[in-house]
Amino acid sequence: QVQLVEFGGGLVQAGDSLRLSCAASVRTFSNYNMGWFRQAPGKEREFVASIIRSGSSTNYADSVKGRSTISRDNAKNSVFLQMNSLKPEDTAVYYCAASTSYYLSFSRSAYDYWGQGTQVTVSS
Repeated sequence: QVQLVEFGGGLVQAGDSLRLSCAASVRTFSNYNMGWFRQAPGKEREFVASIIRSGSSTNYADSVKGRSTISRDNAKNSVFLQMNSLKPEDTAVYYCAASTSYYLSFSRSAYDYWGQGTQVTVSS
């Protein structure tokens, strides 16, 4: 069983930066690929970024590519999402997720465990 808790959401202005953190309660964090997803009001949950077990490979959604960086610290059972140049359309609840799949995935179905989410609101 994996428990995930997200931190770092809040209200920011367009152009600001924000760093989201996710802490995992699990024996071997490095066994899991990790991902960030987001869900805006009235929309489906969508992929944002993912990182492989070792941290050596990452994927990003086109909407955040070049503005966001996903990273992880396996010694601290944590994964991070640094978001820069935030836009109002980045407003959403952001979820951390863990996957036992071998390959990195942008599909929600590949992720086995989810956090409760943290709200990010970007004002114009």
